[in-house]
Amino acid sequence: MLRNYLLTAWKVFMRRKLFTAINLACIVLTLVILMVITAMLQSAFHPSGVEGKSDRFLQVMNIRMESPDSGNVSQSPLGFKLIDQYLKPIAGVERVAALTSSDPVSVYQGERVSTLEMRRVDADYWKVLDFTVLAGRLPTAQDDIDARQVAVINRSSAHRLFGSAPATALGQTIDVGGQSFEIVGVVANAMHLNAYGDLWAPISTFPSSGYRHQLTGSFSALILAHQASDLPRIQRDVARIATGVATDDPATLKTVYFWADSKLDLFARGTVGSDTRADAGATKLLAMFGAAMVLFMLLPALNLVNLNTGRILERQTEIGVRKAFGATSATLAGQLIVENILLCLAGGLIALAATAGVLAWIEAANLIPYLAIEMDWAVCGYGMVLATVFGLLSGVLPAWNMARLDPVHALRGRT
Repeated sequence: MLRNYLLTAWKVFMRRKLFTAINLACIVLTLVILMVITAMLQSAFHPSGVEGKSDRFLQVMNIRMESPDSGNVSQSPLGFKLIDQYLKPIAGVERVAALTSSDPVSVYQGERVSTLEMRRVDADYWKVLDFTVLAGRLPTAQDDIDARQVAVINRSSAHRLFGSAPATALGQTIDVGGQSFEIVGVVANAMHLNAYGDLWAPISTFPSSGYRHQLTGSFSALILAHQASDLPRIQRDVARIATGVATDDPATLKTVYFWADSKLDLFARGTVGSDTRADAGATKLLAMFGAAMVLFMLLPALNLVNLNTGRILERQTEIGVRKAFGATSATLAGQLIVENILLCLAGGLIALAATAGVLAWIEAANLIPYLAIEMDWAVCGYGMVLATVFGLLSGVLPAWNMARLDPVHALRGRT
């Protein structure tokens, strides 16, 4: 039966080529927009490459301290003391990394001044994230212990400061805020929450050691699990640890909250969730994304409903004949819906190629520095699912209405 559906669909589509082309254009335009958004969300929440281990690491970004009695509230990024004393000793994890946010710094080369985004990180950072090393090496734990003035730079910054080949940057010295750093490694550009930066140096190269005694500061932590199934346990452990943190001012700030979140949870907590609950609101956020996509598809689906109705009206005689020979409304509706889904899937395949082109253009335009979005199999699968949903949304109503036609009226060309 499916073979007959396919053959019938092909003949119907080829009967009115212009009509089919208009339908395809509507489908492709809608799906390209949705697939571009899907690819960007996939890259943000389930990336490959440098943050490819994100399916088994959690992030602790902020600490919230409050006193229910006085109403005092303090919220900020973590301090190194919090990570070192409370998070690093967590049992049953592969490693815990500490990193600062990326902050602009002035880099001096003689009379030339450049602005780069700099992070200070510990040696575990390079084990949690999978940077591609283009030249040289990555900092080690010994570099941290000895507070060596070494640095890693990304490809674009190496080219900007020292020339085209990454290896030319090795051994070069730069001045950052009065500190002299030797470039020991060059890595590929990366545009991800924890990997974005131009320049990295060991945490111990801070001009002052005061950061070691601060509960709040400019740090965040990455907790890498041995396997993804360990993440719920680690989240519970982190929530329990938060209850035992002694604040610097326990008289006015008694309650402490911080959570270990996945990339999706982290975004959800900052948009629809709360800093005082373990539930980050990821389910709610995904439901909102899904509802937004369906709503976005409704308008073009309504336009496609009208186009489909016009195409099906031309087949009233065929429908009348088949009903007169015993075809049920469900059978006819099923065929018409399958035809529309096949058309949408064809449009989906075209949209996949067009989406790859759009993403390549976005990357080439450098609208977002270091942005790289991959069209992986997951995005392709989501694209085909979207095409199927679009086919159902735009095909069910006209197919059912036409399948219920009275055969006598259909044979006379009346609706």
